[in-house]
Amino acid sequence: MKLKYITLSFVFATAVLASCNESRFLDIKPQGTLNNGNLNSAEGVELLISAAYAGLTGPDGQTGSVWLHPMTNWSYGEVRADNAYKGGGGVGDVSDIHKLETFDVDATLGDVDSKWFQLYSCVQRCNSALKVLNICSEDDVPELKSRKAEMRVLRAHFYFELSRLFNKIPYFDENVDINDYPKISNDEYTRDEFLGMIADEMMNSATDLPEEQADKGRVNRYVAWAYAAKVKLYKAYEQDEKTHEVIRINKDLLREVVELCNKLEGRYDLLDDFQQLDLLEYENGKESIFAVQYSMNDGSPDAGRINWSNLLNAPQGPYSGNGFFLPSQNLINAYQTDENGLPMFNTFNDHDYDVIVFDGDKPVNTQIDGTVDPRLDFIIGRPNITWKTYSESPCMNNWVRDQGTYGYHCCKRFFVSPESPDMFKGWPWGASGLNWQIIRYADVLLWKAEALIEIGDGTSLEEARECINRIRRRAMHSTYVKSFNDPSKDAANYLINEYPATEWTQEYAREALRFETRLEKAMEGERFFDLVRWGIAAETMNSYILKEKENRVYYSTAKFTLGRDEYLPISKPQYNFSQGNYVQNPGYGDF
Repeated sequence: MKLKYITLSFVFATAVLASCNESRFLDIKPQGTLNNGNLNSAEGVELLISAAYAGLTGPDGQTGSVWLHPMTNWSYGEVRADNAYKGGGGVGDVSDIHKLETFDVDATLGDVDSKWFQLYSCVQRCNSALKVLNICSEDDVPELKSRKAEMRVLRAHFYFELSRLFNKIPYFDENVDINDYPKISNDEYTRDEFLGMIADEMMNSATDLPEEQADKGRVNRYVAWAYAAKVKLYKAYEQDEKTHEVIRINKDLLREVVELCNKLEGRYDLLDDFQQLDLLEYENGKESIFAVQYSMNDGSPDAGRINWSNLLNAPQGPYSGNGFFLPSQNLINAYQTDENGLPMFNTFNDHDYDVIVFDGDKPVNTQIDGTVDPRLDFIIGRPNITWKTYSESPCMNNWVRDQGTYGYHCCKRFFVSPESPDMFKGWPWGASGLNWQIIRYADVLLWKAEALIEIGDGTSLEEARECINRIRRRAMHSTYVKSFNDPSKDAANYLINEYPATEWTQEYAREALRFETRLEKAMEGERFFDLVRWGIAAETMNSYILKEKENRVYYSTAKFTLGRDEYLPISKPQYNFSQGNYVQNPGYGDF
């Protein structure tokens, strides 16, 4: 049975579902209980394991919780960065995300507390499964070693998310009694120590995992290796505990990153066309390493087990959506290229690309004579430009709800074309069974290139250039978006080329890697965390805010504070739960 077709229609006993982080979760009344007899059966254990996997979609399932606190990190990883605006019906529409966007965050913000609660609920699901697996034999569960390893990898994934969001977090495994959770400090391990623990758990789990799993979506050995590479890459940028500034880059760890990335070479590859990333027939293809498995019309209510994390983000127009999560003008500008088809590292934001003016009520695209990377129109919906394979109309200005506040562009990624039979018609808007890629092979190439560049010798720099150019070649040879009115012509002046070997110094290569990571991974929930890892969040965000103030009035009071805004605060409810044991992150003051 494919994991994407497993539906979890039961609620576990209180002891199974209990969360470590908030007492309200301990008060959940079970709708059905699993006793020791059926828990110790292979069927019972598999239900616990399925529940842990279902946590990847959000522990509360199809509720407002996952819409507002998305597992895809669009609000935490993109809206907090320079890639995206909140969107929707204005700054007051889901105001907590507006506060994240403008860094108006404190320990009372609901979005902070709920995200912590959500992720620790997922940790506890893994622990619940492991607690039972630890008393099973291989006669009970023939894949016992693998199942334990899968749960450890999932738990490490959720802890990694907690670490890069909250910095100071408590750690517990399946052997800790639930009554002891409030006693556990969130300051026992530094950020770097915690990441080391997560990486070790990934590496240790890899030895007990098969290279292939019968079920799509299950963790295998390559997932563990790839995730270990990501965590080690983060850990390599060692941070000052108070200022969060990068104080050293550990090259020994970077060499381990390269070795791990090399393990995936030949097993995975880039899809031939970038736009295949948003087509269901390629969702478990050669580029997909670790993905959340979604499905439609699978017997569960409201279209199926779809991506409810992105539910708010479908544009209006043929999707009739809520129109959140809109690309920033800064991101649009970043896709401009010079006469050689290369990014404009330092000057891309000097002038805006695709400024919309109106001839009566008709939007007109201006400032579009320059050349652009074709990924601009793979990722961003622009007025008058062909939208996927939709033939009734191009993307229009009225696809955005509050144009006066957020402009006229919308996010094109993560949706199937509106005429596609793969899209659900009606509510939930824009729904399909399209998977969410947690790790794809382009990530691995970028991590490897980043590690090689920071290692910094001549051989590693050249190898990094080839990794980056592989990604650029894929964009170059993808099918370009065509003019809506004349399909024989491209929709823009596309020009993208590979980086040449000349002048490929470490400094230039670093700029190229960071820019390529942004262009390739835009809107995938990673941008803010990249900026923090590189130690450039404050300078990047304050420069971004300064320019955005010219057109976005709501940025007038926004400011990124170094040594504070790299991480979210520990919420007041969590402090109360710990009975005063938790320590607040730097910059947020006392509880």
